[in-house]
Amino acid sequence: MSQTPDLRLKFGCTVLGSGSGGNASVIHGPDGNLLLDSGFSGVEIHRRLEQVHIDPASIRAILVTHGHGDHSKGCAIFSAKHDIPVYLTSESIVKMIEDKIKIPENKILFQPGFSFDLCGIHVEPFEVSHDTPAVGFTFSACEHKIGFATDLGFVSNLVKTRLCGCDLLVLESNYDTKMLRMSKRKLRTKQRIAGRHGHLSNADAMIALGELLAPNTKHLVLAHISRECNDYSLVSELAEARLAELNRQDIAFHLAQQDSPLNTFRLEN
Repeated sequence: MSQTPDLRLKFGCTVLGSGSGGNASVIHGPDGNLLLDSGFSGVEIHRRLEQVHIDPASIRAILVTHGHGDHSKGCAIFSAKHDIPVYLTSESIVKMIEDKIKIPENKILFQPGFSFDLCGIHVEPFEVSHDTPAVGFTFSACEHKIGFATDLGFVSNLVKTRLCGCDLLVLESNYDTKMLRMSKRKLRTKQRIAGRHGHLSNADAMIALGELLAPNTKHLVLAHISRECNDYSLVSELAEARLAELNRQDIAFHLAQQDSPLNTFRLEN
């Protein structure tokens, strides 16, 4: 079914899916949309875009946080089909080559710490701690700010600084410590996930909210939730309790799903 893009949306975000099975989101800008990560197949990305009524032709560029397949495997196909550039780091390319992920022909390199503008959005990439070089992003437009930080072993001072003042915050809450310990994963894998170059635990994510939530924060999305080592209901309970503890019941929190998109967040004056 053909979809008509919502041209009235000047700035916002649609999380298409998040988890170890694939990650992708759309950042809606005044002059077009950006696809943040493309960790699904090209067919699946198109299916999810159709599901939330976003015209694929409205996507002007793809941004890749890092080279792991659950964030990058669909970028070359989507880029070629729609003749749009892929913004990524040289380190991401190296990792994609190592993992035999197709490299897009139309690519533009960026470096964390150096901002740029796309589709009327000010884009700021910043380093996060992961077992392959990775970045988080902030997106600013229309006097609002969106922050993304997933695939990070800990919340560094740099991350805290970059995510300061977000109206919408997307933060990883990957695993429950006990569930990870009791899982059937190899010990080396467990140690990697729980280390400072792995993923953010529920406990660490909840602690971080005390420093990351700003007075203007209205929406919180907890993302990259592990199916094997976490539970959506547990994350929901923890987030509700933490927001109450911080006296921030004014913030609407959401859990990014692996199998289905979230409703679009609109950030406009």
